[in-house]
Amino acid sequence: MKIPDVIQVLLLVQIPAAFFITAVLAQSDSSSLVVAGYNVSAPTGSRVVLQCVSGRMVWTRDSLKDRQRVVHWDLYRPGPDYAMERVADMFSAGDQRIYNGHNQGRVSLSLSAFNDGNFSLVIRDIAISDRGLYSCNLHHHYCHLYETIRIQVNVTKSRRKEQRFWDGQKAVFVVLVGSTVVLPCVNRRSVWTEDGGEEEQQVVHWDRQPPGVRHDRADRLIDLYASGEQRSYGPLFLQRKMNISAESFSQGDFSLAISALQPGDQGLYTCHLHHHYCGLHERRQFQLTVGPPEPRATVAPRAPHNQDKEDSKAEAPRVINVILPDQRHHFLLPLGYILTTLLLLAFIVLIIIIFTHRRKTKAEFYPQTSLRSNRGDMATNEFEMDVPEVKTCNQEEKKLDYKNNLLREKVQMSTLPKVIDLDKEMEKVYWK
Repeated sequence: MKIPDVIQVLLLVQIPAAFFITAVLAQSDSSSLVVAGYNVSAPTGSRVVLQCVSGRMVWTRDSLKDRQRVVHWDLYRPGPDYAMERVADMFSAGDQRIYNGHNQGRVSLSLSAFNDGNFSLVIRDIAISDRGLYSCNLHHHYCHLYETIRIQVNVTKSRRKEQRFWDGQKAVFVVLVGSTVVLPCVNRRSVWTEDGGEEEQQVVHWDRQPPGVRHDRADRLIDLYASGEQRSYGPLFLQRKMNISAESFSQGDFSLAISALQPGDQGLYTCHLHHHYCGLHERRQFQLTVGPPEPRATVAPRAPHNQDKEDSKAEAPRVINVILPDQRHHFLLPLGYILTTLLLLAFIVLIIIIFTHRRKTKAEFYPQTSLRSNRGDMATNEFEMDVPEVKTCNQEEKKLDYKNNLLREKVQMSTLPKVIDLDKEMEKVYWK
């Protein structure tokens, strides 16, 4: 739409024309697209780097400069296999390859394709096996451009069914068996038909827009060309504090380094990337804000060497040495508490075992003594019915408490009563 047409539309819709025309003119003057915007803050006196990197600006051509542009045709066959196969390809130097032996002599590309932009595929004596989805793929490796055109080919045996139409996504060709068909693929852009030069096509420049200044009055800072030429603008001190790497076009890094920042350096910085051959026009904007300087750590003035010694001697008694335990062995403390507790429990159990053993020993000793005394009592009871004196001796024996069993047995042996046979005694008295 031209500008007079825009004015006519504005009059119809009754919109203030002055504002809109200014916006349209500003947009038409701006040939680049803003792809990124950043807010950067840095303290006064520091160094800041505004990152502006683009791989599309790197010169990646090989030594022959003939393999950067390539066109290749692919065929996607219908079911049941749905296989894809390469039909033909060609580089910008004119090298053409036909992949299937069946297609030799019947499939071809124009040798002047990269001169006139006509990359159409010619198929002679077409057969039923040639049906499928064909794609024309244009690749520009240096400019990172990729374009694709798809055409559906159906083969029929009836001449009345031949037709060409657009199904909303791709072109559809219905062709007659045995005929010759040309699948169109035309792109006459200069990027595909011309071999542009590196030095003439690439340029990068930085500009700065101070606060309150319009973009069309921004200050140009640096211009950098692929040939190696660099131009800096402004005062000499400003040129020295703003630098770009000399190997920018080989690395694709066009970052701007600003040293010794001052409040007057803040504003809107813009990195313009232009590659006319590849059709690349981009801008990256950086809103730089300069803050107060960072506080520096103050260092106390050092006293003379002799005075330091005197102060250290005077303040020596105030120094307290604190030895902290090694934190690596902190697990030994609870282990020591556990071992101490176990030893204490073992000691208590040992005491209980000794005490119980002594009680059992005494219990085994006293039942033997009582058993012997019972045996003596039984012997005395046998003679109690015959001799009354035996009973009195037996009662006196119970009252005795001897400490030694041997003495007790001796006493028992000495005090045993004599057995008196009354019949014999009566016989003796009778005979007398």
